[in-house]
Amino acid sequence: MMCGFSTTRCKEEEVSLDGQVVPQKDTFRYLGSMLQEDGGIDEDVNHRIKARWMKWRQASGILCDKRVPQKLKGKFYKTAVRPAMLYGAECWPTKRRHVQQLGVAEMRMLRWMCGHTRKDRVRNDDIRDRVGVAPIEEKLVQHRLRWFGHIQRRPPEASVHSGQLKRAENVKRGRGRPNLTWEESVKRDLKDWNITKELAMDRGAWKLAIHVPEP
Repeated sequence: MMCGFSTTRCKEEEVSLDGQVVPQKDTFRYLGSMLQEDGGIDEDVNHRIKARWMKWRQASGILCDKRVPQKLKGKFYKTAVRPAMLYGAECWPTKRRHVQQLGVAEMRMLRWMCGHTRKDRVRNDDIRDRVGVAPIEEKLVQHRLRWFGHIQRRPPEASVHSGQLKRAENVKRGRGRPNLTWEESVKRDLKDWNITKELAMDRGAWKLAIHVPEP
């Protein structure tokens, strides 16, 4: 893959491999995740939602069967379907619209599991209680903080620290608001959940602090 991450590189510059020119792309799929030239996650979020619908269709014979208890459907959903949408989500710097996209897709599935549509005017919380599934936005934060705790407990020379993207200092950037970073997302999560990052050094206490109970 060749991405134009550098703003100073000439656009006509080509990269060739064994005499074959490598085309420049704005997005690229790598290990199940979608990478974007601008560092965003829009394509990855959409890809994860599509992957989840694929898993849903494969399991629809069970999840839409009225003879199967709703709590059992919820357990099956949490085991086979939800992980498909949260794959790689621990590294996402999510914005409100990303969380909304994930939440809308999940509620459509949960309503189908219960045999309801939005016209039935059944509250989302009631649907979640029936199937025993926690909100996707809470599980998303839990995944991100779990990964943050793992990084915090690793020594500075560990390879996991080399995967963190840092915003360069004293570098001229373009107009507009800079992209949301993963570190900023973690800071927001810690503030919203009223947790200090120092607690991450205690694995047991950290696990309890970021635990998301299912209904």
